[in-house]
Amino acid sequence: MRLYSFEKLDVWKLSRKLTKNIYQISAGFSDNEKFGLTSQIRRASISVSSNIAEGSSRKSGIEQARFTEIAFGSLLEILNQLIVANDLEYIKEEVLNNQRPLIEEIGNKLNKLKEAQLKRGKNN
Repeated sequence: MRLYSFEKLDVWKLSRKLTKNIYQISAGFSDNEKFGLTSQIRRASISVSSNIAEGSSRKSGIEQARFTEIAFGSLLEILNQLIVANDLEYIKEEVLNNQRPLIEEIGNKLNKLKEAQLKRGKNN
């Protein structure tokens, strides 16, 4: 079985972990939020790993970096939505704070990935 390049990336693996966490956390949101915050935060969480995967299929480093930027934007969207969920008392601050280190780690890795992609793009 072939392993694609994105499947080897730690940042992609971590983003899958975050997606699992988000699905578990959002399962406890109010039923009124099924088509609101629940849907939004789940889509954003899937967007991180999906954009890493899609970007890996692009030929140039510059194109790849664009998808990595989108993944980073989705990551910050998740953080914002967790903060809002805490504001609305859907989650405790402890739940929010438990996700922050993983979000920060993914963000740092996305930034490093983007730097490497842009560097590769300049050499092409």
